[in-house]
Amino acid sequence: MSQELSISRLIGHFARTRPDTLALVEDGTADAMTWAELDRATNRLARAYAEAGVGQDSMVAVVLPNSAAFVRACVAVWKLGATPLPLSVKMPPAERARILALAPPALVVESDMDATAFDDAELPDRSPSHWKALTSGGSTGRPKLIVARDRPMWNPATPIVEYMHADGVQLVVGPLYHNAAFIYAMRGLFCGNRLVVMRRFDAARVLHLIDEHAVTWLQLVPTMMSRIWKLPPEVRAAADLSSVRTLLHVGGPCAPWLKEAWLDWLGPDRVTEVYAGTESQGITMITGREWLTHRGSVGRAIRGSRFQVQDERGQVVPPGVVGEVFLMPEGGPGSTYHYLGATPRGRDGWESLGDLGHYDEDGYLYLDDRSADCIVTGGANVYPAEVEGALDAYPGVRASAVIGLPDDDLGQRVIAIVEAGPDVTADALDAHLATLLAPYKRPRAYELTRSPLRDEAGKVRRSALRARRLSTGAAS
Repeated sequence: MSQELSISRLIGHFARTRPDTLALVEDGTADAMTWAELDRATNRLARAYAEAGVGQDSMVAVVLPNSAAFVRACVAVWKLGATPLPLSVKMPPAERARILALAPPALVVESDMDATAFDDAELPDRSPSHWKALTSGGSTGRPKLIVARDRPMWNPATPIVEYMHADGVQLVVGPLYHNAAFIYAMRGLFCGNRLVVMRRFDAARVLHLIDEHAVTWLQLVPTMMSRIWKLPPEVRAAADLSSVRTLLHVGGPCAPWLKEAWLDWLGPDRVTEVYAGTESQGITMITGREWLTHRGSVGRAIRGSRFQVQDERGQVVPPGVVGEVFLMPEGGPGSTYHYLGATPRGRDGWESLGDLGHYDEDGYLYLDDRSADCIVTGGANVYPAEVEGALDAYPGVRASAVIGLPDDDLGQRVIAIVEAGPDVTADALDAHLATLLAPYKRPRAYELTRSPLRDEAGKVRRSALRARRLSTGAAS
């Protein structure tokens, strides 16, 4: 088949062509559905959502844990031509309220709705203007939504993601409110992959499920790769990973020793790395075999996108010179997304994720450091300004600086340096942040100080604070 279909018609296509094949499995439960069952269930659910007020291009907040119900909710939203906005179930009410104020939803889905009373017949073919909206804290400290602009039509016979197969079984390991887990899981579904959804990451369980379900494709972040690798050697040795065709890793730098360990374990032809942002301004990719000859690289630009490495004046630097990495999608500025609650960071249409890097004579990109406005911890982005804004609101706090320090497990751990009065304690600050921020954004440690954090110009120099701790060994 060469025809592009809407999401609604894609599910119907697989329901007709492979009705009795499993499409969706939730680990640890009896929740499993064939393509025909998934199609009928989401038709009923879509009608229930429509009765609740969801229509063409409505925003629908999906606040469910990793589950088959999460996937069904998104499919039902798409069948009405609406846009799902996934949110963490652990997100504090105050943070959720700030996000939903940017795009008031027609419906907030917080449970697996009983829609058995509704008709399961095929719905009119609808396609949303925007097939997903994801959240980000942002460098300004205010939340923003990243709304996709790529065309929501797909060919069921052609995998959308490189090295994904139309007859695959995909293990969904990461939280589905994060872009990487969401986009790869759903695009796998769109090309007929069976999704096996884990409720939460468990290193040993990942290996068990790969064997049990003959998993062909999975996406991990380096923290997950590290935790799997650090399982007892006998556990790893007993694991059967022969079914895996592709492991794709994203979500921050992968330590060379860890990358080499996985290349030795799976073989270089089964490991692929991608560098990109939720905004999809550009994307680079590198296979394991390429990595062996370009050690440390995140690859070359693909899908018609481009990158530039620029100096502080916006001039493109030559190979080998470190500068800020800027990206451009094939369709030009703004073709892949738009923000709600923020404006792009860029120069002349080129946009940056805040990374410093260089490229070699062969056009391979290498990342050298992360700029001070983003910390990648466990594969998730934490923006210091958002955490600092919440800290500074606490009585007795005069200033704060949030930095990332190296961590063998998480990649970086979030540290808060807080200038505060004598009555302020780390426990009180953490309890305060628990009401305002999702758990992964909260600091792992608090340093309390009476010394001024701001310089004479009123600036907090995060880079200097980080460098000082690295040089004194405080990062270990």
